[in-house]
Amino acid sequence: MTDMMNLDRLLRPRSVAIIGASDKPGALGASVLANLERQGFAGAIHLVNPKRIEIGGRPCVASVDDLPEGVDAAILAIPRVGVLDAMRGLARRGAGAAVIFSAGFAEDGPQGLADQEEIARIAREAGMVVEGPNCLGLVNFRDNVSLTFIDMPPARAQGDRRVGIVSQSGAMAAVLATTMIHRDVPLNCYISTGNEAASGIEDYLAYLVDQPDTAVIGMIAEHIRDPARFLAAARAARTAGKQVVLLHPGRSAAGAASAATHTGAMAGDHAVMAVHVERAGVILVDSLEELGDVVEILARNAAIGTGGTGVIAESGAFKAMMLDLSEAVELDLPALSDADSPALRAALPDFVPVTNPLDVTAQGLVDPGLYGRTLSALVNDDRIGTILVTLIQTAPATSHIKFAAVLDALATLRPTKPIIIGGVDEGGGVLDADIAALRDAGATYLPTAERAVRALARISGAAARDFAAGPLNAEPVADLAQLGSTIPEYRSKEIMGARGIAFPAFALAQTLEEAVLAADRLGYPVVLKAQSPELPHKSDAGGVIVGLKNREELADGWARLAANLAASRPDLSLDGVLVEGMADKGVELIVGARNDPHWGATILVGFGGVAAELLHDVCLLPPDLPRAAIITRIRKLRMAPLLDGFRGAPVMDIEAVADVVQRLGQMVAATPQIREVDLNPVIVYPQGKGALALDALISL
Repeated sequence: MTDMMNLDRLLRPRSVAIIGASDKPGALGASVLANLERQGFAGAIHLVNPKRIEIGGRPCVASVDDLPEGVDAAILAIPRVGVLDAMRGLARRGAGAAVIFSAGFAEDGPQGLADQEEIARIAREAGMVVEGPNCLGLVNFRDNVSLTFIDMPPARAQGDRRVGIVSQSGAMAAVLATTMIHRDVPLNCYISTGNEAASGIEDYLAYLVDQPDTAVIGMIAEHIRDPARFLAAARAARTAGKQVVLLHPGRSAAGAASAATHTGAMAGDHAVMAVHVERAGVILVDSLEELGDVVEILARNAAIGTGGTGVIAESGAFKAMMLDLSEAVELDLPALSDADSPALRAALPDFVPVTNPLDVTAQGLVDPGLYGRTLSALVNDDRIGTILVTLIQTAPATSHIKFAAVLDALATLRPTKPIIIGGVDEGGGVLDADIAALRDAGATYLPTAERAVRALARISGAAARDFAAGPLNAEPVADLAQLGSTIPEYRSKEIMGARGIAFPAFALAQTLEEAVLAADRLGYPVVLKAQSPELPHKSDAGGVIVGLKNREELADGWARLAANLAASRPDLSLDGVLVEGMADKGVELIVGARNDPHWGATILVGFGGVAAELLHDVCLLPPDLPRAAIITRIRKLRMAPLLDGFRGAPVMDIEAVADVVQRLGQMVAATPQIREVDLNPVIVYPQGKGALALDALISL
């Protein structure tokens, strides 16, 4: 864990040393010095170059050992070969932090990894923060500190709702910062963490949460190295009323594994990460463009995400497109009508019906006050939390009429509700001065309305999350290790049955005679299942015989089971044969769990059989969701209508499914040594009749 005071020495240094200082155009050290001077850094600047005694009128020392004691931040603008010696020298001189631009460490083979580990060891023993290696440094825009060789445009926007940017990719950090600067969004800093030898995105997230004027933290991460600390910092941000927006590439890797039907493959790494970071309050986005849009909207609007969205459009066809897109991305557009919206009805021409989206047609060019009247009505409508104004921008003159009307309305109304202006025709004639005026008025302008809808859907979806926690007070399963790495079905069912998960009645038989006695007691028809830790997938080996209706069929089934195993697995040692009552038909689901070594317990629920193999109709859940939230998530599955009386079928017992999910989550979260659990299939019966798990497997 990185000390917060040392992070202050990196991000708000009073003194900076440039190791590898230069005045050669294009040299990294020259660019860092130029950035510091251009931004007006007020602290001391020390230059290190063994071949120079001065650079640009500033004195130069020959080595790190000639630096004064206790320099706050040192920039290592030197080749990789000199980094370790420089780090040792900085440790001896009591430097607080180092920024290492050089690449060729952990990303470049065993020796590079060993050298990076040595950087971490030096930093740890010296109490030094290290940013990088293989990073682009940082810029603290608030305090005019530029510790990077990137030539950033000036950040002029000011405000008390600033954006902090943290990215493992230095290039993407600079891209997002440039985007925010172009859009006049106030910035606190951008930080590129690179290989994260001795500080990571978790450290900088926690630091920014403590900065009073940082309202939004935009992040780009390819790998979260310390999930527990990241989640703790994200939860702290949520508690503090700050928004964390994360772009995490890697979704396709999960998709590649989705063909398998066991939990471990279906719950890919990216999907597991997404479950837990969203549970902590993070807004996940899918693209760099979406990251910029969401961050900007959040930075401009302290109160956003509650209430539906009201849309003003200028075309009937575009209104229909907005309805389609909003439904697809789950953006709530409250229904409005003539009968329930008197203020809107009074604001509109007689020939324009009240709907949401509103289609004001081209009437705004004839009557520009129409925009102000409709905005006023929506601002004062309690059903509307955010207003999106979509404007056709075909020529500068007509665009200016509309923009001026919207600006007049903003000046008059001074709305507390977020106002987003989205273009309909990107590249149309829009005056830069009009966009700047909208931003000065507190509105957000995006080139396309579709981007606005997608960004608002992300924000409103996060705002609607229920962060209440369900029970997680179960005792861990005891004495698991003695059962081996794969716990066969009968023992798995005993363990989970004791925790309230329902299974068909069963018995373990060693002989045909014991099987007959068990079947007589359980009642026919029955199923036979071979039981062995070495046989997790019994059907593949012919180890399951179903539909045995009497003693004669049971005897035949017993013989067939033995013959199948003799042919497929002649060396298999059996614990016995499970004799189990055949369950009635119902809706087939799959429920599973995985204890990820980094993220912890994650639960999977979805439709089984063909749906699992072909449609991948599943969702992942954190283990502590309340029952109502579990049911809400299940109802979002594509095949969920099968649980709600589809085409006259009975309504199924979704409460019982939620109970299975909740009990399984409690058990797995309480028992970290459980690697994976599969309940496949789980048969759901009509309402009030429960759910039965027909097969079970626990893996350690």
